[in-house]
Amino acid sequence: MNGLLLTDGYKTGHHQQYPKGTEEVYSNWTPRSNKYAPKGCEKIVSFGQQYVITWLHDYFEANFFSKPKDAICQEIKEELSLYLGTDYDVSHYEKLHDLQYLPIKVKSIKEGVEIPVRVPMLTVVNTVKEFYWVTNFLETILSTMLWQPMTSASIALRYKRIFKKWATLTDEANTGFIDFQGHDFSMRGMGSLQSAVLSGMGHASVFLGSDTLPVISSLRKYYKATGFVIGSVNATEHSVMCAGTKDDEIGTFRELMKTYPTGILSVVSDTWDLWKVLTTYLPILKSEVLNRDGKLVIRPDSGDPVAIICGENTALNGSTPQEKGVVELLWDIFGGSVNEQGFKILDTHIGAIYGDSITTERAEQICKQLHDKGFASTNVVLGIGSFTYQYNTRDTFGFAMKATSVVVNGERREIFKDPITDDGIKKSAKGLVKVVIENGEYNLIDKVSVAEENEGELKEIYQDGQFYNTVTLNEVRERINQNINSTVLV
Repeated sequence: MNGLLLTDGYKTGHHQQYPKGTEEVYSNWTPRSNKYAPKGCEKIVSFGQQYVITWLHDYFEANFFSKPKDAICQEIKEELSLYLGTDYDVSHYEKLHDLQYLPIKVKSIKEGVEIPVRVPMLTVVNTVKEFYWVTNFLETILSTMLWQPMTSASIALRYKRIFKKWATLTDEANTGFIDFQGHDFSMRGMGSLQSAVLSGMGHASVFLGSDTLPVISSLRKYYKATGFVIGSVNATEHSVMCAGTKDDEIGTFRELMKTYPTGILSVVSDTWDLWKVLTTYLPILKSEVLNRDGKLVIRPDSGDPVAIICGENTALNGSTPQEKGVVELLWDIFGGSVNEQGFKILDTHIGAIYGDSITTERAEQICKQLHDKGFASTNVVLGIGSFTYQYNTRDTFGFAMKATSVVVNGERREIFKDPITDDGIKKSAKGLVKVVIENGEYNLIDKVSVAEENEGELKEIYQDGQFYNTVTLNEVRERINQNINSTVLV
C-alpha cells in the first residue's frame, strides 16, 4: 500500500488549510483519562514507541521513498482525485519524495516507566519548514498503532500487581512465579495479526508467559531481544481430546503422559465433564501422575472462572465438586504441603490453569478466594485472552495526539483545545511541553520556551530518518519490575 494512504481522508487537504506562512506544527501524544480503564489502572505504561516509529520509518522507505516518484505520486493523484472529486495536486507529495526522508523529530518518555494521565508520552514536530503538514498527517497512523501496546502493557501490569500482592500474602518464597502466572492467550481473538503483535508485545513487556508466537520475532527485531523471550508448555486443545473419544478420555490422559513423560503438560479437561475428570479419572491416575517427572496441569475452559477454580463455597469441605472447585479437589486427591505462611501448596506434580473470560476483577477474586480457603494464590495460572486485551479502544486511556504549538511567519503561537461542551477530558496542553520528575512523579509543564522544551524527560528517539536512544526488551522489563517492586500493593 502506498505510504501516503496511511492517514484519514480529511487530512489530505490540511496542507492548504493551515494559515499562510505556517512553518512548524508541534503535537503531543497524551493519555487523557483512565475513566474506562480497569479498576486499579491508575497510570499508563510507556511502551511501543520504538516499534511504532521504526515500523513507520520502514514502511515509508519501502512503500514511498524507494518507489519511482512519478509512479507513486501518480497513483496517489488518481486515487485522491476520485476520492475527493477534484483534480488533486500532489506537488507537496512530490517534494516530500525528493527529500527522501520523513522530516520529523520524535521525542519520547523512556519505555518501561509509568506515566500519570494528562502527561505527554511522545511529541512530534516537523524539521523542515515546507513540511509543516507532515506532523499531523502522521497523527492517524501513530494513533492507530500506539494506543494498543501501551494499553495492554498497562493492564498486564495491573494483573501482575494483583498476583504480586496475593503471592506475597500466601507464598512469599515463590513470588518469582508471577512472571509466568499471567499467560497471553489472546491472539485468536484479536482484531488482526498486527493487533495481536502490538498487544502481545505489551503483555510480554510485563510477563514471560505467552502463546502469541509472532511476538518473539517482533521483539527480537524492534527491541533487540536475545535468548529467552517468552515461553509456554506442551498443551492440548479440545480437538485432541475429542479425537481421543469421550468413552476413553482417561486413555487420552494416559497417552498424553506417555507422549510427554517429563515437564509441564497442560490438558484441557472440560471437553465433556470436568467434574468426572476430577472425581473419577484423576483418582485412578494418581500414581501415574505422581510418578511422572513433571507437572500435569488441569485446564477448565468454561463456566464462571471464580467458581470453577475456587468452588461455589468460600469455606473448605464442600459436599459437592462444584462447591469445592478445581484447586480443592486436586488437593483432596494429590495433597501437597503447607508453607511457612500457613497456606496449602499443591503437590508439584499437579496444577491448574484457567484461560477463558479472565478479567482483572476475576483475577483478584480468584486469588482472594484461594487465600480465604487457605490456598496459596500460586496454585493457579490465569490465561489472559482477548476478553481482556481486545475489549479496549483508544478511549480506554483517552489517548490523543493534539497540536499545541505552531510557528507562522516566524512567530510561535501557543494553541490548545478546550471544548465548552466537554467534561474537561479533551482539554489539551498549550504550547511547547516539557515533562519533569518532581517528588518521584512525572509532571507536565506546558507553555515552555524552546530552550526549556529541549530539557526534561522527553528524549529524542528519531529525527530525519535516524534513530536515537534505542532501548532493549531487557531494559524495558527491568524498569517495569523496578516499578512494581517499589510500589505499595493494595
